[in-house]
Parts: sequence; structure tokens; C-alpha cells
Amino acid sequence: MAAAVGSVIDWKVSYPVAASDIRRWAIAVHYPDPPPRRFCDETAPGGVVAPEEFNPFAWMVASQREPLVAPESRDTDRMEKAIGIAGPGLRNQVNGGTEVSYGVPIRPGDVIRSETRLVSYVEKTGRMGPMLISVTESVWTNQDGERVQVERQTAIRY
Repeated sequence: MAAAVGSVIDWKVSYPVAASDIRRWAIAVHYPDPPPRRFCDETAPGGVVAPEEFNPFAWMVASQREPLVAPESRDTDRMEKAIGIAGPGLRNQVNGGTEVSYGVPIRPGDVIRSETRLVSYVEKTGRMGPMLISVTESVWTNQDGERVQVERQTAIRY
């Protein structure tokens, strides 16, 4: 499993982002208050930009990586199966935290690519026995290669 560190687990590409996608997202997030002008008004300085938490993959994707082995629902070894290796076979998984940093804003017309890689594995012994702490990183870039978002997720399996 250690040799898999750095492997691409998943990638996906969005359809071009429409101004109406951004407006609907902003309306839903800010309801019942009106959304800020920068998310809805094309005459705003700099034009329409998406809220930082906007997800261009929320509805559909234009293309994505197919996992080497299709994981079952709630499979704690799904990450390893996606890259074609055997997982640790641990039964339980909890969220160990998420960190997100933002880069350039998403704008109408952008096509976003997300690539998720395995960053690290750390083995520890907890009060319930062996634990495996896995960290993944998803990097979103636009069609110009500019970073839109970087998300690091930690999973704790035991």
C-alpha cells in the first residue's frame, strides 16, 4: 500500500459552468436573504464569480475516471480498489477532517478538472486496535491550469 502513495484515485471534468448555475447556487446558499451582487449581476465589476463553495460537479460530470474495481456502497477499501490494490480490510471509517484553500474564482464558461491523489498513510494503534489514517488531496484547476481549490481530507479507518 505504501507504494500507492501519490497515485491518482479519481479525476473528473465538469461541463462548462453557466452563469445561471452560479446564480442558482448563490440563491440557495443565501436564502432567505438575497445573494451578493457579485454572484448574480453580470454588470458587477469583474463580472459574475461563483461563491468559493460552489461545486461544478454537484449535478453531472462531463467525464470521469472509472475505478479499476467498482466499490460497493460504504466500502472502507473503496480508495484502494479505485487504484487497483488490496485495501487494509478494516471495518469502520470516520471523517478525520477536511481542509480547503481557494485560489482563483470560478467564472461562467470555466471547465473545471478535479484530480484526487493519495497523499499519505499513517498506521497507529488506538484503543480499539490498529488504525490507518489516510490523507487524500483533490486539486481543482480551470481550463487555463489555474488552481481553483485544494481540498485535503483525512479518513481514519479501524
